[in-house]
Amino acid sequence: MSAKKNEKTFESALKRLESIVDSLESGSVPLDRAMDLYEEGVELAKWCGQKLQATEIRLKKLSKSVEGRFEETDGDA
Repeated sequence: MSAKKNEKTFESALKRLESIVDSLESGSVPLDRAMDLYEEGVELAKWCGQKLQATEIRLKKLSKSVEGRFEETDGDA
């Protein structure tokens, strides 16, 4: 169960990405550190994008029926 605690969440990744952007925008980060932060930010942005894409696909597949039950659809409805 401790593995679940160490799992990256969208919210924690987004918060870290915002922190990186703030640091880079401040202009006070040394060049080598800025490059490290930039690379980390690119990876986080990519991961967040993939997570959003996967969530969007799940939402498209899940719709609520007239009776109030959730049903999987093909996403075209």
